[in-house]
Amino acid sequence: MGINIALDGPSGAGKSTIARKAAEKMNYIYVDTGALYRSIACYVIGKGIAPDSSEEIIPLLGEIDVKLEYKDGAQQVILNGENVSDKIRTPEISMGASKVSAIPEVREFLFGLQKNIAAENNIIMDGRDIGTVVLPNADVKIFLTASAEERANRRFKELQEKGDSSTYDDVLADIKQRDYNDTHRETAPLKKADDAVEIDSTNLTLDESISEVCRVIEENLKKKQTSDNSDGGEKKQSIKTREIAPVRPITKTHRLSHFRMFWYSILRAIVIGLYHLYYNITFEGTENIPKDGGNIFASNHRSYQDPVFIALPTRVPLSYMAKEELFHQNFAFTLVIKAFGAFPVTRGKGDTEVIDTSIEKLEKGRNLAIFPEGTRSKDGKVGKGKTGVALIAAIAQTKVVPVGINFEGRLKFRKKVVVRFGEPIIPSEIGVTSTNPKELKIIKNTIMDKIKELVHD
Repeated sequence: MGINIALDGPSGAGKSTIARKAAEKMNYIYVDTGALYRSIACYVIGKGIAPDSSEEIIPLLGEIDVKLEYKDGAQQVILNGENVSDKIRTPEISMGASKVSAIPEVREFLFGLQKNIAAENNIIMDGRDIGTVVLPNADVKIFLTASAEERANRRFKELQEKGDSSTYDDVLADIKQRDYNDTHRETAPLKKADDAVEIDSTNLTLDESISEVCRVIEENLKKKQTSDNSDGGEKKQSIKTREIAPVRPITKTHRLSHFRMFWYSILRAIVIGLYHLYYNITFEGTENIPKDGGNIFASNHRSYQDPVFIALPTRVPLSYMAKEELFHQNFAFTLVIKAFGAFPVTRGKGDTEVIDTSIEKLEKGRNLAIFPEGTRSKDGKVGKGKTGVALIAAIAQTKVVPVGINFEGRLKFRKKVVVRFGEPIIPSEIGVTSTNPKELKIIKNTIMDKIKELVHD
């Protein structure tokens, strides 16, 4: 894992400029998360949709492709192939970003991108919930603030230089409104992390603010590195090469009870019959399915039926992650998804608890289904994988079975479905014995490559 610096604070505190300059000075990558949310706001506003209309925005997320690129050291925001770096800096987009960021599905949509960048690089990431939600284990956390009047004055000058006609009073009103929105939203509100260092830049010049941020970073990294390397004279991993989490291989000595397996086999037989009636479904590579439990099945994501498609030829019950909202629907539905091994994932929160739950399921003898893309593909193409599956596989040191789910034809009834199971990937056999970034990248790329081979072009 790279060195992660979280820099939070209210709108107009100078986070973006200061974080970017500090990153240049320290030779880190700067990640402007606000630009990601501004891009979403830019897209939906361009469609004539209100930025707080979650019902209209959520279906559009599949149309959005936002990337951060770096050219000559400068961050470029690419929205569906267009460089919108300047376009997203208007007051209208700024206010829109505050509103779209309150939508849990939007935060989840961008969460994986932020985590992936942080896992593989030395970064300074700024936003409003970086130290509390996105990077709760960041090496250094800073909360940068300034008075509302000073923040409005700085933003007003920036807009004047760009020829914007907004008045100071307009900008101050926007700043105060956004402060209220950001601190009162239900999902990931703006707040200072308990272990963050607060820097008030009201009376500091830009250069003084940058110097102070760099000083705090360097001072805290030195303290952390000294602590990491001073345990009875034994040399520990440096902060640059440390693991994300300790490896704790599952024992595979636990088995599910005969009673549970008996009732699961009956339920599975019934569901197999129903699914063969509704779908024209075939399974390939079933010889690659391990006979025991404690394995990971990593699959592309086509529909809500995917966990069932994977479970049908698998004799040991599967567990899989499902969004928490599904567990608050009707009682019967909740019982059904729990019976098929679903456990809740809370959007907008860190993933430490999810990883622990996943390892616990594997240790108890269940298999685990994971969809590395994190979202369903509408066109059938396999997207980029996230690091979660790689991290769980590396910690557990267990087999990963790649799965390719293919839909053929357009008929809803008797749609042809082909589910392919590839040869298991064993972490240690491909050189993955720890959770450092390089090894996680190896297993993530291996898994995604194998999935793509199992999916039709």
